[in-house]
Amino acid sequence: MGMMENSATIMAPLLLRNTVKSVLIYANKSLLNLAGKYELLQIIRYLIVTAFLFFLRLFLSFFPSNYLHSLKSGDGYTFKPTQSSYIADSGIGDSGIGRSLWQLLVSVNDIPVSSTKYGIVRSLAERLIEGNNREDVEALREVNRRVLSAAFSRTICRVEAALIEMGTGSGQFRLDRVLRTVRDGVWSGRVREDVSSRLGNSAEKLAAELLWLTQKLVGCGFEEEAVERWASASNLAQLSVVAENRVQGSLVKVSAFLFRRMKDIGLEETEGGNKKRLRQTKMKMLITWLPLLCRGNNGTDIPVLSLSERGELEKILEDAIDMLQHEEQEQVLSLWLHHFTYCPSSDWPNLHASYARWCTTSRKLFFSSIKDVK
Repeated sequence: MGMMENSATIMAPLLLRNTVKSVLIYANKSLLNLAGKYELLQIIRYLIVTAFLFFLRLFLSFFPSNYLHSLKSGDGYTFKPTQSSYIADSGIGDSGIGRSLWQLLVSVNDIPVSSTKYGIVRSLAERLIEGNNREDVEALREVNRRVLSAAFSRTICRVEAALIEMGTGSGQFRLDRVLRTVRDGVWSGRVREDVSSRLGNSAEKLAAELLWLTQKLVGCGFEEEAVERWASASNLAQLSVVAENRVQGSLVKVSAFLFRRMKDIGLEETEGGNKKRLRQTKMKMLITWLPLLCRGNNGTDIPVLSLSERGELEKILEDAIDMLQHEEQEQVLSLWLHHFTYCPSSDWPNLHASYARWCTTSRKLFFSSIKDVK
C-alpha cells in the first residue's frame, strides 16, 4: 500500500508537467506557423513561452533537486534515476578508473574556483589522466579518450546553458533552444543536471575549463576528436559572438589552439573517403568559428593572442581554405567578408590574399566557360 501511495506521489507532478509541456509545444507549433505573418501572434507566442518557463521554474522549486532520484518509502522502495546519458553513451561506466575520472571532471565543473577544494580536485584529475598516459596501455588510453571527450561535450553544453541563462543570444534562439530542451525531456530523469547552472558554474569559469580540457585531450593524442567536436559546436559558436569579453577570450584561445592542431591532421591520409571526411571537418571548423575570430574581443590591455600568434593563425586559415573545393572556398570567404566588415574595430584575421586568389580562379573559370559556349 505504501509503495502505491509513493508511486502516486511521484506520478502526479510528472503527469502535470508532461500535460503542460505537451500543450505548450502544440500551441507553439501552431503559433509559429502564423507568427511570421502577424506581429500580434509573435507577442502572444512570446508571452505563452515566458509564462510556461515561469511556471516550470516555480513548479520545480517546490521539490528538492534529488526528489525524483532518491525518494524512499518506509518499505524500502526506491525510485532510481536512469544512468547519466554521458556515461551510458560513451561506456565510461565500464571501469572503476573511468567512473572515478568522470566524477573528478564533473566535480571540477561544479565546484566554484574560489573554493580551496577546486584546486585539489583538479590536481587529482590531472594526476589520474597523466598516470593513465604513462602506463602506455591502450585500454587506459581509451579510458582517457572516452572520459575526456564526454567531459568536453558536457562542458560545451554547460557553457551554452550558462550563456543562455545570462541572456546571451537572440530572443528567438533562446526560446527555441529552451523549447527543444523541454521537448527532449531534460526535465525528467535528470532534473536540472545539464540545463540550470549550479553554484560556481559561470560561463567564464566553464569556458576556461573548456580550454583546459582541450589541452588535456590533445595532450593525450586525441586532437582529431577534439577538432571534430569543436567543429560541431555550432550553438556555442553562435552564442559566443555576443558573449562577455572574458568568455570570448577563452573560446578564441580554444579555437586558435585547435586550428593550429588541425593543420597537421590527415597529412598522411591517402584514402579518398578519409581525405573527404577531413576536408569536411576543416570546412565545418571554418564555418563554425570564423565569425568569433572576426568579431570576438581579442583583448585590449592584455591581448588574447600575440601578434606572432595572430600571424601564424592567419597563415593556417589561408592554407585550410586553399585545401577546400572552389564552391566551399566561396562559402567560407563570403562568411569571412561579412563578419570582417561588420566589425570595424578589428582587422583580424585578414584573409585578403585568399580572397584575391579565389577571385582570380573564379575569373579564369568564367573565361573558360565562355570559350566552351562559343
